[in-house]
Amino acid sequence: MAPSFLTNSHAPDASWPSPNGSDGGIIETEFLIVGAGPAGAALACFLSSYGIKGIMVSAAHGTADTPRAHITNMAALECLRDIGLDSEIEKVACDGQEHMVHTRWCHSMAGEEYARIYSWGNDPARKGDYERASPCSPVDLPQTLLEPILVRHATHQGFTTRFDTALVSFVRDEKHIVATLRDNMSQSEYCIRTKYLFGADGARSQIVKQLNLPLAVKPGQGLAINVLVKADLSHLVTHRKGNLHWVMQPDREHPAFGWMAIVRMVKPWNEWMFILFPTRDYDSAKTPNPSNEEYLHRVRQLIGDDTPAEIINVSKWYINEIVAEKYSDGNVFCLGDAVHRHPPLNGLGSNTCIQDAFNLAWKVAYVHHGIAGPSLLSTYSAERQPVGHSIVTRANQAFRDHQPIWESLGMLEESLEERKRSLGELTAPNASGRERRRTLQKAVSETRHEFLGLGVEMNQRYSGTGIYKADETEPFVFSGLSADDPVLYYEPSTYPGRRLPHVWLNKAIPIKPVSTIDLAGRGAFTLFTGVGGQYWKEAARRVSVKLGVPLHAHSIGFRQDWEDSYFEWERLRGVDESGAVLVRPDRFVAWRAKEVLGSVDSCEEKLSEVVASVLCVD
Repeated sequence: MAPSFLTNSHAPDASWPSPNGSDGGIIETEFLIVGAGPAGAALACFLSSYGIKGIMVSAAHGTADTPRAHITNMAALECLRDIGLDSEIEKVACDGQEHMVHTRWCHSMAGEEYARIYSWGNDPARKGDYERASPCSPVDLPQTLLEPILVRHATHQGFTTRFDTALVSFVRDEKHIVATLRDNMSQSEYCIRTKYLFGADGARSQIVKQLNLPLAVKPGQGLAINVLVKADLSHLVTHRKGNLHWVMQPDREHPAFGWMAIVRMVKPWNEWMFILFPTRDYDSAKTPNPSNEEYLHRVRQLIGDDTPAEIINVSKWYINEIVAEKYSDGNVFCLGDAVHRHPPLNGLGSNTCIQDAFNLAWKVAYVHHGIAGPSLLSTYSAERQPVGHSIVTRANQAFRDHQPIWESLGMLEESLEERKRSLGELTAPNASGRERRRTLQKAVSETRHEFLGLGVEMNQRYSGTGIYKADETEPFVFSGLSADDPVLYYEPSTYPGRRLPHVWLNKAIPIKPVSTIDLAGRGAFTLFTGVGGQYWKEAARRVSVKLGVPLHAHSIGFRQDWEDSYFEWERLRGVDESGAVLVRPDRFVAWRAKEVLGSVDSCEEKLSEVVASVLCVD
């Protein structure tokens, strides 16, 4: 059941100024999003699910024209599932079990293979971990396909969207923000007055720059060149299934702009991204850009046979290690690449953008609708900035983790003769050969943290005023495999600040199973209890009425609202049968009670105190 406030509409009451810049007055809206990439468009989608309408602008000509981000993980898919977009995404995305089986290291796409590793949940030893973690499965969804889905949904739900529109600057007072924008086609400028400004304007964010948000910057790891190629490689992939292929040719001379490459599937199996890594001393500023013929020659070398190839697009990017130290200032909020910039390793980019938006949207909506206190908005930066810092660190470490592989294959040697010698040593039946083979095996195994890093995707933990931990007697600590390696392994938990664990539930007379994930979210708080927890359910009903908070309650257990068919909830719930687990609209646990209190009134009093605290209501 949707929260009642979702029926309220807050549309901008204005019309656009004429293209010639004649006086059309200041355009009024309460919500202005700058940027229509994964962060901005996802935010517009999530805000619209709360009945919020506004304006979204982008300096780009349209949605992404190159694939860029592509791995969409389970954490991000759960966010999109909340508004029903997961099914639309599944229709156009490449299935993980069919197309994302391996990451490989090879001499060429047609040539010899050095090593391979199972990826994205396809390791037989890890499949159960992924299946137990979420009702969703990882998919490969290029940004060219993701962005149109998000923009179309946001537009259909009431967000006015304008491309070719750049933010020039903004000014603000205690109540409003006035943004000056420029129509890039007519060069006319106009103003929009808004209550909230959202900076999803990418790595060169004008909003971050004007706010002067402090940035933690570490030295970058160089240049990369994306060469988008049309080439039918279907004849090569039957026994080489995977969406990422590292191609290294240490026994051959190579152009400075293309020392090695990652060949990434875009469309199976006839469109590919060749990500070229130049040599360490390559200076693109002092070196003429390679011609299309030079790029095409290198691409054909990397393919390794006579397959026809056509270059569609060439673009450059830098391997950054940058994160903003805070994400917001007053009613200006920044998200996505504007505040965390890193290489695409671990596939964390657009996924983190979407999760930023999901965390922010419900808080803005609750404050806007008068359900929460304004200080709830400060929890956005407090919760998401540590996540941004961790993923920037992990993605850059993943890139560094490849260096031992390059060393093992001889890629780091200066001369061709030395590179050939090192590569040849891999087959030598002596101590040097054995050591080099062991080094290669160990280095490839270490990349599990990139290609099977379920923990870094799902182990986020929030703290601060948006979480109520006063009733916890012990701090949270990882246990089991996650204690040794929280990047590799996910540990589901109902500890306050952790994401709600996924468990399949059913009815006593079985129907289609439902996940705990699907019982929560949808714009509302959710309370889970069990046998003997009837007082909590009545307390939830009363608190919902008293505080005007959408709050649903479900009882899980033997002959309750939902049956714990596999006894998984009993294992994970972290409280007694009669206890309670309170979940926020973004499906993170806000609080839990070990057992039921002595009366409905006592349960109501406690639950009211907790909800008011989480929502920063006096």
